[in-house]
Amino acid sequence: MHDAIAILDFGSQYTQLIARRVRQAHVYCELFPWDTAPEDVMGLEPRGFILSGGPLSVYSPGAPGLPDYVLEQGLPVLGICYGMQLLAHHLGGRVAPAARREYGAAKVTLEGLEEPLFGDLDVQVLKVWMSHGDLIEALPPGFEILAHSGNSPMAAMGDPERGLYGLQFHPEVAHTDMGQEILRRFAVSVCGCTPDWTPSAFIEGTVETLRDCVGSERVVCGLSGGVDSAVTATLVHRAVGDQLTCIFVNTGLMRRGEPEQVVRTFRDRLGARLVPVDATEDFLGALEGVSDPEEKRRVIGERFIRVFEREARALGEARFLAQGTLYPDVIESRGPERQAAARIKTHHNVGGLPEGMSFELVEPLRYLFKDEARTVGETLGLPAKIVWRQPFPGPGLAVRVIGKVTWKRVETLRAADAILLEELEEAGLLRGATQQAFAVLLPVRSVGVMGDERTYQHVVAIRAVTTDDFMTADWARLDPELLGRVSNRIVNEVPGVNRVVYDITSKPPATIEWE
Repeated sequence: MHDAIAILDFGSQYTQLIARRVRQAHVYCELFPWDTAPEDVMGLEPRGFILSGGPLSVYSPGAPGLPDYVLEQGLPVLGICYGMQLLAHHLGGRVAPAARREYGAAKVTLEGLEEPLFGDLDVQVLKVWMSHGDLIEALPPGFEILAHSGNSPMAAMGDPERGLYGLQFHPEVAHTDMGQEILRRFAVSVCGCTPDWTPSAFIEGTVETLRDCVGSERVVCGLSGGVDSAVTATLVHRAVGDQLTCIFVNTGLMRRGEPEQVVRTFRDRLGARLVPVDATEDFLGALEGVSDPEEKRRVIGERFIRVFEREARALGEARFLAQGTLYPDVIESRGPERQAAARIKTHHNVGGLPEGMSFELVEPLRYLFKDEARTVGETLGLPAKIVWRQPFPGPGLAVRVIGKVTWKRVETLRAADAILLEELEEAGLLRGATQQAFAVLLPVRSVGVMGDERTYQHVVAIRAVTTDDFMTADWARLDPELLGRVSNRIVNEVPGVNRVVYDITSKPPATIEWE
């Protein structure tokens, strides 16, 4: 059992970032909606609480309140933005609308007091990220000012005796200096957590749990070629060996070389029992005439379930189904009453077993973020090409072929995409410098000239972005020489393409994927 922090979510867009930063300090934490039943939160046996930001004022009608049990435990509490205002309001302080709202970069000056959160930092002024319309006007009894800004005379407050702290700024975002260190200090120095949440510890504990759970029963796992299912399969294989059978469904919509790589890795290198299924014709047949992206997702999802179901039943009796569910999937699937965000596009569900299938779910990555899953994959010895595989949509190239999906259009896109990835890898930009890069085949044609002849051929768009968290993203400033090589190769090596364009739109307003 690891020491843990409970994070109560009051609706901030940054709440998942708080959890990731705490985990990066090797301290385990979990997120809970603010109105989660106390016994569910306390079942974690937390050493402290973090209260997230939120979009409302503490005085707004129906604004979330501070659950009584939080302070009744006598444990340390850190309130961030709305969480700070809520803590102050609940304890007798005064919160009021700011004369000037504060959004974006700001500077706060530390008061230099002897306390564990800021006490011996080597700086006096921090660049931070603010996002608030209210501020603390009067401190609660027992609190003192720990930092101030030009707009917020109480930018940080604390009652070190009781371990209660509040920050008007967001330490979890990359724009805040030493934000990671501030959260680490709260978890380790204030709450007394032992920083032992490491990949090795996770693997050891998970393998033991899987063995206890599965016993002598059989397990099936669907491999997609992505890191989530790959790490899941490797963990389960380490735990129960040949009791696991992996089913790899080749939809015909993967990137160049990926189906072969999956087979090499899991059957030849790791020695796992693998059933590869080439269902290319099934999927392309089901997609014939379909151009709407939501319908593409529905058709592919339904077809995948049917193929997987058929193959799983052919294997005989298996009690468990292993899935690569990640923590963000769990958070986002808590139900519509917990969600404030609009649906941008259909996403995969959590725990959505097909009707008539009687498997029990095994989800060893259920409480990991993507970056943690990658680190675990590295520790397990998976190849870098799988561990650091860039995000790829579940429906595959079908949603990067804009409009109708045909074998010829998929092959055209696959070839163009392979050239882009080859050039980025050759330039050392595929890992780290770009977090996601891909080609898109557009449903338009353009006029061109090749060999003194007029052409009327396809247009390929290139997309490459940089991002810390995929919630926001900026277009990558790739070297024009590199873009020129990519364009030149695509036009010369991919039949039917005579024009290449580069997408220079950030997220927001655009999404990373085109469909």
